[in-house]
Amino acid sequence: MKCRIREHGAVHVVALGGDVDMSSSPEARQAILQSLERRGVLVDLSEVEYIDSSGVASLVEGYQVARDKGLKFGLVGVSPSALLVLQLAHLDRVFPIHVTVDDALADG
Repeated sequence: MKCRIREHGAVHVVALGGDVDMSSSPEARQAILQSLERRGVLVDLSEVEYIDSSGVASLVEGYQVARDKGLKFGLVGVSPSALLVLQLAHLDRVFPIHVTVDDALADG
C-alpha cells in the first residue's frame, strides 16, 4: 500500500494506493487518525486497487472520530473497485464522496 499525506487548505489529504487490506490497514488507520489530530481529512482513494473490511473499518473509524470532533471528513476520487465495496456495505450513503479535493472543499 502507498500512503501519502499532504496539506490542502484547511484539510489533510491522505492518499492511499494499491491494496488496503489486513496487512496495510493499520498504516492507513494511523495516517487518518494522526491527521485528524490537527484538522479535517479527505481520503483520496483514486489509486486503491483493492480494499477489504479492515480497510473499510479504518475509514469508518476516521469518519466517527471526525464527526465527534466536528471536523470535515470525506472520500475523494474513489476508484471503481473501492466504490463497489462501499456500495455493497451501503457506506456510499454514509460517507461524503466527492470527485476531487476541490469539490469536497467547495462543498463546505
